[in-house]
Amino acid sequence: MTWNLKQLSLIAALFTALSGVNAGAETIALKAGRYLDVARGRMIAPAVVVIKDDRILAINPAEMPKVDRVIDLDGLTLLPGLMDAHTHLTMELSEGWQHSAVTKTAGDFALLGSANAHKTLMAGFTTVRDLGAPYFADVAVAHAIDNGMTQGPYMIAAGHGTGITGGHCDATGYAPGVELTGYRTGIGDGPDDLIKAIRYQIKHGARVVKICATSGVMSHEQTVGAQQTSFEELKAAAEEAHRHNLKIAAHAVGEEGIIAAAKAGIDSIEHASLLTPAAAKAIKQSGAYVVHTLYLLEAVDPASLPPEFLKKGMLIAESSRESFKLALKENLKIVFGTDAGVYPHGLNAKEFSVRVRLGQQPLEAIRSATLYASELLNVPERGQITAGFLADIIAVDGDPLADISRLEDVKFVMKEGQIYKEPVR
Repeated sequence: MTWNLKQLSLIAALFTALSGVNAGAETIALKAGRYLDVARGRMIAPAVVVIKDDRILAINPAEMPKVDRVIDLDGLTLLPGLMDAHTHLTMELSEGWQHSAVTKTAGDFALLGSANAHKTLMAGFTTVRDLGAPYFADVAVAHAIDNGMTQGPYMIAAGHGTGITGGHCDATGYAPGVELTGYRTGIGDGPDDLIKAIRYQIKHGARVVKICATSGVMSHEQTVGAQQTSFEELKAAAEEAHRHNLKIAAHAVGEEGIIAAAKAGIDSIEHASLLTPAAAKAIKQSGAYVVHTLYLLEAVDPASLPPEFLKKGMLIAESSRESFKLALKENLKIVFGTDAGVYPHGLNAKEFSVRVRLGQQPLEAIRSATLYASELLNVPERGQITAGFLADIIAVDGDPLADISRLEDVKFVMKEGQIYKEPVR
């Protein structure tokens, strides 16, 4: 079938309408009670934020420009759109989840990821880094969001997590010959194999690299936190990611793996559940960020986990909390992450309350999901309500600096100048 220009224009308009993307240039003014300047750590009242197309044009201008629409958010607090640096949008712990690698198709995972992307956006998270999914389903979801085919956060996808044969990033627990893995699914042994695996992920759309430096909870192994990927392999992986101008994140639970990953040049240490002073020192010296995932320790339904997984999780639960306290004490560069997918999507903001309860200041917790996250995720035009930045803005009732749980009930969501959620008046 041959399409004429008029038909193509109508199809484009239909996709635009369905996706919720602005059909044309529009200037919007948000009027709210206050906004949080995360860089200066100040609430500024009142707040008038003018958005033109996808960017912030002005804040509290002396002379109001002509606008097409005024959004009344009276009494609400504006904040930059939140960022989650560790999600798994294509994953959920539904019945039979541990066998999903051999029971679900790429389409199943992508459709699930699309639904969870929408939940995450509605929860106020306008940017996520998705660290590992089968069949490049996360890349497919990211493309669908970018192209306006579905609604979700700006998504930085990893493709398959990379790691050694039989390691935490491998599909384990099956009989020989079932779900064979290799470089196409991120698995390799030795620097050359892992470089090939990383290149294959990048070839097919990965915008960040995930590598498993240690064993973990949710894989069929006897240890939790033991180093799996050698220093030489980690170093080669980091160099390859950086050669492509991409960041690399390492699942690293135990001391030896954390130290090896930090010294190898890995950009972020994920979980850091068994952090020690020596490991913290290595992280600080390397300049790496650390991304703890804490709410899941109380959110996961024990009945959803196989006994061996539950046993390992219980072993590291309290040490994970103490590790976060140590990271605070050592003034490490902490970025917000959740591991959402291990517990239901859309509850990401509950991570804030856990962190504050463990000693993080509310402002620092918010900065970890905005200002600091923008550095790690390499999205310098996001994470602040500042003229010239992309208009990723949320609104909540009350003052989250006084009550961080306010972030769990987001009333308004704008991403790149497009409104996805408004208060019910």
